[in-house]
Amino acid sequence: MTVGRLQLKVVTPLRMVVETEADEVTVPAPLGALGILPGHAPLLATLGIGELSYRVATREHYLAVQRGFVEIAADVVTVLADVAELPSEIDVEAAYEEKLAAEAALRSAAGKEFDRQRAHLEAAVTRITVATRR
Repeated sequence: MTVGRLQLKVVTPLRMVVETEADEVTVPAPLGALGILPGHAPLLATLGIGELSYRVATREHYLAVQRGFVEIAADVVTVLADVAELPSEIDVEAAYEEKLAAEAALRSAAGKEFDRQRAHLEAAVTRITVATRR
């Protein structure tokens, strides 16, 4: 590992999605984004639904992630996600359909169903955002 860099690993139950060095990593947490730089204190946190980004020199990279955990220890950032998708893997048309379906379901949902549909909407919007970045 290069001095002054983070080692980033993004893993799902099915595969290793990303394994690289990065200068900076940002992960979604339930209460907002968590920014990670080299030298970050050890931490174990819950992963939310949203956009994971990492920077290598001046180039930004993005993934859509959903739930799991992030562990930071000795400049190694390990993301254990239920779902992690690279932009090239996202079907934008399907994500738009999921967004519309979740919006429609939210109009009449209540309680746990409302929370479930809101999470579906958040995941769809994230997938669209990640897939359509320039």
